[in-house]
Amino acid sequence: MKLENKVVAVAGLGVTGRAVSDVLLARGANVLGVDAAADSKKEDLAPLLERGLEITTRDFDIAAAQEWLTENAPSLVVASPGWRPTTPLLQAARASQIPIWSEAELAWRLRSAHGPQWLAVTGTNGKTTVVRLLEAILTAAGRSAQAVGNIGEPLIAAALNDNLEFLAVELSSFQLHHTFTMAPVASALLNIAPDHLDWHGSYAQYREAKAKIFERTRQVCLYNTADAATEEILRAADVAPGARAVGITLAIPTLGTLGIVEGHLYDRAFNPQRRTSAQEIGALHDLVTPAAGGTQAEDDEKQLPAHLVEDALFAAGLALAAGIEPAEIATGLRAFSQNPSGRQHRGERVVVHNDVAFVNNSKATNPHAAQAAFRGLPPRSVVWIAGGASKGANLEDLVDQVSPQLRAVVLIGRERAHLSQILARHAPDLPVIEIDEAQNKGVDQNGARAATIMDRAVRAAQQLAHSSDTVLLAPACASQDQFDSYVQRGELFSAAAQKLAAEEGGAN
Repeated sequence: MKLENKVVAVAGLGVTGRAVSDVLLARGANVLGVDAAADSKKEDLAPLLERGLEITTRDFDIAAAQEWLTENAPSLVVASPGWRPTTPLLQAARASQIPIWSEAELAWRLRSAHGPQWLAVTGTNGKTTVVRLLEAILTAAGRSAQAVGNIGEPLIAAALNDNLEFLAVELSSFQLHHTFTMAPVASALLNIAPDHLDWHGSYAQYREAKAKIFERTRQVCLYNTADAATEEILRAADVAPGARAVGITLAIPTLGTLGIVEGHLYDRAFNPQRRTSAQEIGALHDLVTPAAGGTQAEDDEKQLPAHLVEDALFAAGLALAAGIEPAEIATGLRAFSQNPSGRQHRGERVVVHNDVAFVNNSKATNPHAAQAAFRGLPPRSVVWIAGGASKGANLEDLVDQVSPQLRAVVLIGRERAHLSQILARHAPDLPVIEIDEAQNKGVDQNGARAATIMDRAVRAAQQLAHSSDTVLLAPACASQDQFDSYVQRGELFSAAAQKLAAEEGGAN
């Protein structure tokens, strides 16, 4: 693809937009950055400005956007994931029939014939864990691989690195929306449930974006046998001729699936003898984090959340599709479990204090993920820390499903009042505490306010918890109404829980 002297508009100059601009400038394009908040990013943008990046900070309406496009005549718009399709600039570009691409689309078109092979992953929940597991397996097998996309280094930088053999590519619905020609070696749709409805406009449009993960897949498509929608989407997909469907199950595997038998991971999809037998590819104890609370390995295996086991099977399936030997998968699973960052913010047991476990599942940014977080807990009562920005999701069904497990609830964020009303309908006798931001008077805006909110939430939860309970941060909402990201939210929860334990005599 030739970009020299072409005018390209980059919508959004965050991490993705800057990486895209860097590549476009290196290939001789005339890059026009559009970002109303660009003035706050001057330090990050300085190297790009020196190389010729031009920036507009105008906040367009449709007419102004159309005028700007006519004046500058870009041949392409590359949209950052945060830009909704209804943004005036993108609406005007579509009306003018100017192509709009995601970073993933641009990266796919610019890759070389000798570049890394793509193993693509999407789903409402679990994407990050799967690509990290896959990266660990590929690396343990001696292959050069990197987890990218919605995680870590921008996808476009890694896609152009011909020293890599494989990319474990996490793709959000935002990224898939403007992706059109990607053809990965293997792809996986982990699960699907309503999410980001404020961005997409409807569940049907969200589902349509997710369905793009299977399009043009060349060899293997993985779906979740427990989530019928993933198989429905796969059946309707226009995959490459000869691409195979492989199911993931937590039951005993049947032909064409990967599953579990007596604490071990088995494959009946890639095994040459799959019609008559399964081959072992790992064990649950490979996923047990060392010293996870000091219990026996057997007990730790029983407490492994189902979603983590499912994620491991998806990663194993993608690795097998990439040609990794079965014996090498267990080594990768162990490498992942021994990495302290492997389970951060998703079922991460932070500390046990006064026989109360504090579990960080800040990555549960929607009801589907929060429900999975509850399923991953041992059978004990839960003090739930919930709330944030709901993104238009239905919280009613979640509360109805988890209310029997609840001891009490601590509410934070924008959805406090809405969640409180739902709890009053489904569990009227349940103790509920709302952490009101108005009580944080005098706290500055540079991170201290967010830390104070979480500190108060953790202390309130601890006061409500009984011996053997779990304090669970699984907000079921996005974080940006009070925190920089779900990562900051989880880190502040972990810090507050550890601080509380230290003040009161340490962990047990």
